[in-house]
Amino acid sequence: MSAVFSIPGAALPRLLQLASPALPVGGYSYSQGLEYAVASALVTDETSALRWIGDVLDLSLSRYEAPLLARAHSAWSDTDLAHVSALNDDWLASRESAELRAETIQMGYSLRRLLHEMGDIDTRLLADLDQLGDIGFPLVWAAVAQHWSIPVAISLNVYLWAWLENQTMAALKTVPLGQACGQRLLFAIGARIPALVERALDLDDTHWSNFAPGHGLASIAHETQYSRLFRS
Repeated sequence: MSAVFSIPGAALPRLLQLASPALPVGGYSYSQGLEYAVASALVTDETSALRWIGDVLDLSLSRYEAPLLARAHSAWSDTDLAHVSALNDDWLASRESAELRAETIQMGYSLRRLLHEMGDIDTRLLADLDQLGDIGFPLVWAAVAQHWSIPVAISLNVYLWAWLENQTMAALKTVPLGQACGQRLLFAIGARIPALVERALDLDDTHWSNFAPGHGLASIAHETQYSRLFRS
């Protein structure tokens, strides 16, 4: 486990930058179906929020999104744009609802635009990103993480943590839950992330799966929900 958490010193501030809620990609504006789960009384308290968020993390993100992100790291390292493009096509096709597809494209666009505006990103990488057209957020994340020499295991840990933090904040606003409750959720579910990352790194692509029907149906139902705070 010690190797998993070995971070080159120069990569640490970049890692924190990617993980920061201040990263202007709009992740805070999405609940990924959690808002519908609250409205339909599937999530009503701390216990049910922990179960919902933990299940989505285990059944969907860590079994599909995380291993795909790891594979994208490798493709960017090899400058294999054909592989990146194929992974992106698979990723976009896996989005169960129009909202989830629009979310990942918008966040991918926002992160790519930010990279253009930062002024210290290699122009070749920017050109490669632009060449891909509509690109999902995990593929852009993998590109910049690899460019900043962030180890893939660390990148996955932070990616899943950032998702967990957004989901927890969505639960605090919609259930609603208190701040201490939110910290308990982060503590309990966050403790699972290192093991989920290890599994994702070892998962053969024939076993990738985002099969979580309740999550997909909640996202689809959210598209016509009468009152909404979030965009998904």
